[in-house]
Amino acid sequence: MNVSDEADPLLRSGDIITEIVDRVLVIRLNRPDKLNAMTRAMLNELGEIFTLAGQDPRIRSLVLTGTGKGFCAGADVGGLKASAEQDLDERLAARPRFTPRMVGLWKPTICAVNGVCAGAGLHFVSDLDIVICSENAAFTDTHVNVGQITAMEPIGLARRMPLGSVLRMVILGKAERLTPQQALEAHLVSEILPADALMDRAMELARIAASVSPAAVQGSLKAVWGSFDMPLEDAHTMGFEEVMRHRNHPDAAEGPAAFLEKREPRWQD
Repeated sequence: MNVSDEADPLLRSGDIITEIVDRVLVIRLNRPDKLNAMTRAMLNELGEIFTLAGQDPRIRSLVLTGTGKGFCAGADVGGLKASAEQDLDERLAARPRFTPRMVGLWKPTICAVNGVCAGAGLHFVSDLDIVICSENAAFTDTHVNVGQITAMEPIGLARRMPLGSVLRMVILGKAERLTPQQALEAHLVSEILPADALMDRAMELARIAASVSPAAVQGSLKAVWGSFDMPLEDAHTMGFEEVMRHRNHPDAAEGPAAFLEKREPRWQD
């Protein structure tokens, strides 16, 4: 059970821990004895946290990581039985809403993979903007090993890495376990860090992301991610319209002015 501070609904403790550092929301999955396998309650709470973060002007970027030796071992297998007992309409109605993309959050996100990332944990790797990992990380999709179809995770991963690598993970299950170096070569992650340097680097990246124009970076991310849902010509049209609409935003004038005046820009939230 997680507890939120009544005075600040973004601050949580329990199976999910959050803290605000400068303008960065740090989210930690906190079931280390279960390698941070996610319960239904955790999935629901993550949706709440990402939704609130998107609405909160204090937050300009986010970092997600895990506590202990694991990043996220996927969904708690115990929850599969409860899902199987529901009728099909109930199951279809329970659309997942536990990542930034699923709730329509466009603030920059950093995924710091500190250990094993398996099954549903791959949602975070596919949906967050920048993914880095420690030398202790490993990536595998174990759905077929427990008799489950894997679909949403590999569909998302196929946008980040070669299809052949994704299909090996789908078909071979736990026998296909990517090392950090293999994940880097497959473009699943962009950096490998020593374990004790992972969070420092994640926070460094998050602070840089928090320093740019919030409106500009969110509009940019919305255009890039949204382009996957449409034909190329439509995507270019959508991107152009985003650029033109932003020209009326105060940050679009503030950026050039600050550059010419050799001062730090004063962005609007």
